Amino acid sequence: GEKASKKKAGKPPKGKKRPSKAERQGDRRDLRKYVNKQRTLVFASRGITHRDRHFMGDLRDLLPHSKKDVKFDAKSKLYIINDVMEMKNCNNCIFFEARKGKDLYMWMSRAPGGPSVKFLVENLHTMSEMKLTGNCLKGSRPILFFDSAFDESPNYRLLKELLTQILGSPKGHPKVKPFVDHQFSFFLADNRIWFRNYQLVKSDPNSKEAVDTLVEIGPRFCLNPIRILAGSFGGNVLWSNPDYVSPNRTRAAMKKNKQNVVRARRDQLKKRNKHKQRNFVGEDELDVVF
Repeated sequence: GEKASKKKAGKPPKGKKRPSKAERQGDRRDLRKYVNKQRTLVFASRGITHRDRHFMGDLRDLLPHSKKDVKFDAKSKLYIINDVMEMKNCNNCIFFEARKGKDLYMWMSRAPGGPSVKFLVENLHTMSEMKLTGNCLKGSRPILFFDSAFDESPNYRLLKELLTQILGSPKGHPKVKPFVDHQFSFFLADNRIWFRNYQLVKSDPNSKEAVDTLVEIGPRFCLNPIRILAGSFGGNVLWSNPDYVSPNRTRAAMKKNKQNVVRARRDQLKKRNKHKQRNFVGEDELDVVF
């Protein structure tokens, strides 16, 4: 009789659902542990060079909340990447698009609603090339430092928020270690975003400051923004960089300058030959005498 009464007392009344495990645990569960669930998909198109591949590996090492995928084939249909992100359960994406084996473009996007940004990667130096003395724990969380110029215009404020959400390692992620020992720095100069990665070091033991020295780790790269789109890999153009010049135009201008140099040499040679013909001096008669 006592056992039956205990069972009846433990059952919820009819018409009401049984409380979930989280509700039964109540205050024992720490809801602040892993709230900002950011997962970034980092992959590339087919045709990237070995330097670009090493750079992508460096970026994956710096982002413990990143995921991998195979090389992407359909360059003309970038909207398919949204389906890849959904299958990988990612809400951020860094996609490297290679063109002509020379140019590397970087897409940063938020899924599914956007926005997305297209950059041209310039002045790229990988960690293996630099061989710097800085070092940090793999999987640790970075401090994100932004130049004050990011707050002066709305388009750069949007880029700052996008970089924060995509590159910032979330607290409580299973692969993120609870240490902060390096800093991602973003500077604005020449209408470009310059990236540097520093180790936080306390060199002077007598100093009261927790960190008094920055030692660079790598990699180094520069992002030249091309345009900001309202959607994820598509949509209306929110902002387009008026100062952007495509690398194809730059190479065409350099080639034209070389052609102009060759043409100038040919013209000078023609002028010299004409001058010789006009001012031709015959053989000297005295040369035969002696």
